[in-house]
Amino acid sequence: MEPQPAPLIPERPFTVGEAQSRGLPRQRLRGKEVEGVSYGIYRPFGWNFELKEAARALCAASPGAWISHSTAARLHQLILPPWLGDSNDLHISRPRHTSGVRRRGINAHKMTAFPDETELDGELRLSTRARTWLDMARVLSLADLVCMGDQLVRIPRAIFEDREEPYATLASLRAILDRHRNLQGIVRARDALELVRVGSDSGPETLLRLAMINAGLPEPDLQIKLWDRDDAPSADAGYRDRRIALQYDGAHHLDEVQRHSDRRRDRAFRDAGWTVLVFTQEDVADGFESATLLIKRALRTAWTDPSIESGFSSGQRKA
Repeated sequence: MEPQPAPLIPERPFTVGEAQSRGLPRQRLRGKEVEGVSYGIYRPFGWNFELKEAARALCAASPGAWISHSTAARLHQLILPPWLGDSNDLHISRPRHTSGVRRRGINAHKMTAFPDETELDGELRLSTRARTWLDMARVLSLADLVCMGDQLVRIPRAIFEDREEPYATLASLRAILDRHRNLQGIVRARDALELVRVGSDSGPETLLRLAMINAGLPEPDLQIKLWDRDDAPSADAGYRDRRIALQYDGAHHLDEVQRHSDRRRDRAFRDAGWTVLVFTQEDVADGFESATLLIKRALRTAWTDPSIESGFSSGQRKA
C-alpha cells in the first residue's frame, strides 16, 4: 500500500480547526512552513497580506463575532479618508456580556447589534454598510461621515452596477440611529445625517457641496438634467433657476473618450445659456476654497443679469 501524501498547508490564513480538518498534525504548525499570527490562527510562511482573507480567518476563530469598523468599511468599499483607506488594521466586534480571546494587534469591541445589522459574505460575517457607517461616527470627521452617508443612499445606475437599489435610505439610517441612542459618536452621526443627500456620485462631489454650505452659499440641487429626458446631459450639481451647472471631473475623466463626452456635455449646457464651472482634484486639495469663490462670482452675475428670472428667496440672495 502506497503512503498517502502529506496534507498541504493552506494558501491562506487558517485556524487550528481548519488545520485539523485537513489532517495537519500539530507538529506541522510548529515548522518553518507556517507562521503563528494569533492564538489559534496561522498563515503560510511568506504569505502576502490580503485583508479579506485575514478577516475571514479572524472571524472563523471568533465564534459569535463579526468584522466591524474600518475593516468592514474597507471590505464594503466605503469611502474613507486617505489615512484610513489603506489601513490593514483588523477590527472585530462581539456582543456585550460575552467573553473572547484577547489577540495581539487586533482591535476588539463589545457592543449591541441587532440581527439585521450584520451579514454573511461567504465565510465572513461583518457589519452591514449602514451599521458600519454608524460605528465609524466616533472616528471620522463630520465631512467624511457625510461622504460615506451619501454613498450609502446614492441611487445606483443599473447600466454600470449589478444592483438597482441603494445600500440604505435616509429613513433606514435614521432608524438605526434611533436604535442606538447612547452609542459613542451618535451626536456626530445625527449631525451627519442632516447633511446626507441623495444624488452625490463621489466623495469630492459631497465635499464640494459641504464647502459651498460652509461658505454661506445656497445649497445646490444635485444631478440636474438639462432636459426632461433620460438621455439628457446632466450636471453633478448647480442652480437650475440661475442656469449654473457645476461639474466635478475626477481622475477617470482624464480618459480621452470620457473627456470627449465631458466636452459634449458642457457644450450642451453652454449652448442652452448656462454657466458651466468644472472642478478637479486640484480643487479638492485646496478644500474647494477657490471653487466657492468662483461660484459666488457666478451667482452675483446671475443675480444682476436681467435676462435671468429671479429664482432665489431674499434670504438666499444675502448668502
